[in-house]
This record gives sequence, structure tokens and C-alpha cells, in this order.
Amino acid sequence: MKRIALFLMTNLAIIFVLSITLRLLGVESILDQQGVDLNLNSLLVFAAVIGFGGSLISLAMSKWTAKRMTGAQVITRPSNATEQWLLQTVERQAQAAGIGMPEVAVYDAPDPNAFATGWNRNDALVAVSTGLLRSMTEDEVEAVLGHEIGHVANGDMVTLALIQGVVNTFVIFLSRVIGHLVDRVVFKTERGHGPAFWITSIVAEIVLGILASMIVAWFSRQREFRADAAGAHLASPNKMISALQRLQSFSGQPHLPDQMAAFGISGTTLAGLFRSHPPLEQRIAVLKRYS
Repeated sequence: MKRIALFLMTNLAIIFVLSITLRLLGVESILDQQGVDLNLNSLLVFAAVIGFGGSLISLAMSKWTAKRMTGAQVITRPSNATEQWLLQTVERQAQAAGIGMPEVAVYDAPDPNAFATGWNRNDALVAVSTGLLRSMTEDEVEAVLGHEIGHVANGDMVTLALIQGVVNTFVIFLSRVIGHLVDRVVFKTERGHGPAFWITSIVAEIVLGILASMIVAWFSRQREFRADAAGAHLASPNKMISALQRLQSFSGQPHLPDQMAAFGISGTTLAGLFRSHPPLEQRIAVLKRYS
């Protein structure tokens, strides 16, 4: 799970910084209407600024963050035949998919994997691991690259950022509403907010954030099928199936650093509702059904 974790970590860090900054500036005081009831309109605006701010800034920083988290080296001048082939294959697939040429990079990792990221479909990054290049055939790598180009062409990074922004907004909004109700109803605070508001808000934000992550994970699983279909179209169904079967053959699930998982080729075996990727056998079965 490399790409989602990278996105989520950056997103949460930015939300934290924005929240603290706005609190220090006294912005949160407008949420408490005359010290008695929450100003729900102001709270919603506040939650949206924090929620979408973290998500969109994370998206804008995604290429920069991905390169530093993985140590990916962008190929500017091919130093060998493999790098030359990677550039040519990505260029051909990008043209076929109708997107701008992404940056192509290689990062050092033993696990066979790849990811794509970037703030728009014409300014993306596609990276493959050295483990992928060592353990897969050229046809299988071609299919993996097609899968990643599919993520870019489908606008998955932008869609994920927007979904995460909506989720963030409602988590922040509802957690403060819950905190306010507990503070007023249970602890009988009549004006302002007591410690119960802040403690309950933090706990509610954590719980709601965990539940909301299931929504993001569900979306991530659905787009994997679309990216597989793109890989099958840009390479061939047999090549895409072979690539997934190769991943399946490894004793342990290949993985990206936690921060990058959502846009990678493989997934983790966490509880089903929190999976960023469907099981490999399910993905293979879907491709076989339509190939």
C-alpha cells in the first residue's frame, strides 16, 4: 500500500497544520455562535477549507512526495536499453490513451511493483521498481505500464483527491457536531466549549476517519478493475493476465511503501473493507471473463 498511504499521510499532515493555524488565528471561534450554539454554516465552510485543503495540497505535492518517499530516479537520458524501452513504451501508451507524456522513473526496491501519480493526466509520473524489471517479462512489464497509464488517463488521482476532500469535510464537520452535543447534553456546558468538546471531537474524528476510509478503499478497488481493463487494451488481455498471475505467484504480496499503495499494481491483504486493491484472483477472473 504505497500510494494511498503516501497521499493520506501528506493529507493528514496538511489537515493538522491547517487546523492548528486556523485555530491560532482565532477562526474556530466563529463556529460557536454567541458562545451557545454551533454556527453550522461557518462550521461547514471551516470543515471544507480544512478537508479539501489537505487533499488538494497533497495532490499538488504528489509527484514531489512520491519521488522522495521512494527514491525514484526520473529517466531523462536513457542509460541502457531497458530505460530506452521503458520510455518508448510509456510514450506509445500515453499517445494511445490521449494523455501527455508522463515522467518515467525507476526506484530501487526488491518487490515487483509500479505506481503512477500526479496532479493531472498531462503532468503525471509513472515509476517501476527494479524488482519488477528483474522478475517480469517484457510483455508483463508492458501490461503493468498500461495499467498505470490507465490510472492516469482515467483521472484517478484527481478523483481520489476530490473524494478524500468530501470525506475529510464531513469527518471534521460531524466530529465537531458530536463534540458539541456531548458537551451540551452530557456535560451540561452552557456557554463556550469545555474539555469534553475537544476530547469528544478528537475521538469522533478518529472513529469517523476510520469508517470514512472504507469509502476511499471501495473507490480504490473499483478503479483497479478499470486500470486492469486499460492495461489489457494498451498491451493485451493475455499480457495483463500474465502480469497479475506473476504477482500472484510470489510467496508474499508485493508492496509499495504504505504511502503509495492506492495507485500501485498490487494490494494488501488487510480486512476486505479496507483493501485498496481487490484480490488478484478476482482481478484475473474479471479479465478472463471479458478477454
